[in-house]
Amino acid sequence: MGETIKEKAVLIGCQTTEENERFEYSLDELASLAKTANGEVLITVTQKRVSVDPATYIGKGKVAELRNLEEELEPDLFIFNDELSPSQIRNLSKQLEARIIDRTQLILDIFAQRARSREGKLQVELAQLQYLLPRLVGQGTALSRLGGGIGTRGPGETKLESDRRHIRGKIDEIKQQLSGIVKHRERYRDRRKKNKTFQIALVGYTNAGKSTLFNRLTEADSYEENQLFATLDPMTRKVILPSGFTVLLTDTVGFIQDLPTSLIAAFRSTLEEVKEADLLLHVVDSSSSDYFNHQKTVQDLLNDLEVPSIPQLTLYNKKDMTHADFVRTSSRASLLVSAFEQSDLNQIMEEIEKYVIEEMVPYNVFLPSSEGKLLSQLKNETILRTLSFNEESERYECKGFCLADHPLTGQLEKYSF
Repeated sequence: MGETIKEKAVLIGCQTTEENERFEYSLDELASLAKTANGEVLITVTQKRVSVDPATYIGKGKVAELRNLEEELEPDLFIFNDELSPSQIRNLSKQLEARIIDRTQLILDIFAQRARSREGKLQVELAQLQYLLPRLVGQGTALSRLGGGIGTRGPGETKLESDRRHIRGKIDEIKQQLSGIVKHRERYRDRRKKNKTFQIALVGYTNAGKSTLFNRLTEADSYEENQLFATLDPMTRKVILPSGFTVLLTDTVGFIQDLPTSLIAAFRSTLEEVKEADLLLHVVDSSSSDYFNHQKTVQDLLNDLEVPSIPQLTLYNKKDMTHADFVRTSSRASLLVSAFEQSDLNQIMEEIEKYVIEEMVPYNVFLPSSEGKLLSQLKNETILRTLSFNEESERYECKGFCLADHPLTGQLEKYSF
């Protein structure tokens, strides 16, 4: 297979505040998003204005500049740093030949590439259709040009030329399918709860290194790449702690600043997994100059999901590349780690075990030698600290910790002394 041809893109940003650093950062992020979507950034065009132009986002002079750049550089598409209105897309399309997409479409495109599960694909399609519905008239003839490439991929692309009624019907159908999947996952979660498993969720800003940590801790094969939104679907794997106790670890989609509300709604069920966790591992990229805002974005979204009460351990990742201005800012427990150092992974495991023990009750029981099955359960489903066999009484003395509402707790009572 040959290498995929990269599409040439021109980025356009309009600065309407005095916050230079934030504006520069959002453009850098846009460039990273374009690269993730397999685009090659030719040039970035910026303009300072009091407010964006309601007709064309940027002023007439800048639009003329884009026309000249188009002749000179022959880009495949123009990517705008903010969400464009239907009329802005229509007006710009009249003056420019290359495809026009905005930040939202770019993120949707990456979601379309990344979605693996049926739910992920349906969520992408729903978000794409909801985004396109008000823009069907706005894009007009431009729709016939949407045949592939950045901003046009994904399950929704064959529906783009359909009429609004068809799209509305499709949206309703997808919502029904999604509610069925959510119910299925709720049943699956209930089963996990009944079996009383300790659940941990990895959360963090996109590209913070969650999937790398997930792979190292679980030795799994979650998609791991230095790209934004590398993980879209929640993935759950077993992790065996130093004591031998098994917990479940879930990798989640990365958060991002200024994520359009339509996308937050579409992917909320992906983050629902977080609400079921007993512990959150909040991964922060300590090498990023904007790590503090990343951390705040994630915390704000967690508060929106109403999960502030879940214990949280902050992992400041990429310690070998920490930014010059980096300072630990978490008011909660935190570790400075590298996903590639085994000693750091061991430290994370030990720290997780402390949280697990806090949710447990101690036990000290004497099991008759005939209770082999129960002894096996203690080894697998509790933290068994000491095990010794008393030959006189022919009993095993077992000391350890068990989750408070685990079914085993009741069974152990008759063997306690």
